[in-house]
Amino acid sequence: MTPAPFHAELADAPPGVTCVWLKAGVARIRVAWWKLGEKGTVFVLPGRTEGIEKYGRAAGDLVQRGFSVCIIDWRGQGLADRALPDRMSGHVDDFAEYQEDLDAMLVEAGRASLPKPYFLIAHSMGGAIGLRALIRGLPFKAAVFSAPMWGISMAAWLRPVAAMVTALSQPFGFGHRLTPTTSGESYPLQVPFDGNVLTSDREMWAYMRRQIEVVPDLGLGGPTLTWLGAALRECAGLMAARAPDVPTITALGTVEKVVDVAPVHLRMAGWSNGQLDLYPGAEHEIMMEVPSIRERFFDRAASLFDARRG
Repeated sequence: MTPAPFHAELADAPPGVTCVWLKAGVARIRVAWWKLGEKGTVFVLPGRTEGIEKYGRAAGDLVQRGFSVCIIDWRGQGLADRALPDRMSGHVDDFAEYQEDLDAMLVEAGRASLPKPYFLIAHSMGGAIGLRALIRGLPFKAAVFSAPMWGISMAAWLRPVAAMVTALSQPFGFGHRLTPTTSGESYPLQVPFDGNVLTSDREMWAYMRRQIEVVPDLGLGGPTLTWLGAALRECAGLMAARAPDVPTITALGTVEKVVDVAPVHLRMAGWSNGQLDLYPGAEHEIMMEVPSIRERFFDRAASLFDARRG
């Protein structure tokens, strides 16, 4: 277990963190945990572009409710290894690589004797990774999804074009190019608070932005065409699979603009022990929204997890 850096001064997280480097296949990833609650361990799966520090306050919300917490830097983001020389390009060849990262995280949690049972909170791209984990039968007693990426938001006419372009990108050698309309700069540094699509909370926006300004390595730009192709394939596969038999709450803001909401509604309508929980006025980052929304989210997550501790 090799210690890894953790920027506590930016994370506003509880004291007592352990942060380590792990090997996941060919990639070096970063995992942090707070072994502070006895009710079980909540594994937080961040979205695309996000690093562990961004969930420092979320870790505090969960610790306050009696849980230990474990958070990951996926390969290609945060301080984990990145596949391309241009660190700002978000890239993987296949979403199966993220399952290698999650498997390594769970193995390390066992070594560290993080308290059981295990629970899951998964945001955006992490929602795709988390749903695949439940389908695989990984040992999570309950799950909460936040604006899960079960579909890629784009105009209907563009979908066949995107499928064709991404399929051709690797054979013709342009798979490492950024997807159209994206750039190599982190989103919070590109746009002002007014009009952003992540949060309606000005202070939380400043919290996200400050982390990237102080530690640029925590930032990430747009995804590559290869990443987009892998994401389209994974979303299609997830929607074709049966809903796993795991109690679930899926939180979705009513002004969500980042992920495709139609697959979320469709999936939850067919999830027998799942509940869709709509948040009026919330943007994409429900865990980083105004205090009343954050409190409701973590209270409902804790209630679900408490009910599954036995």
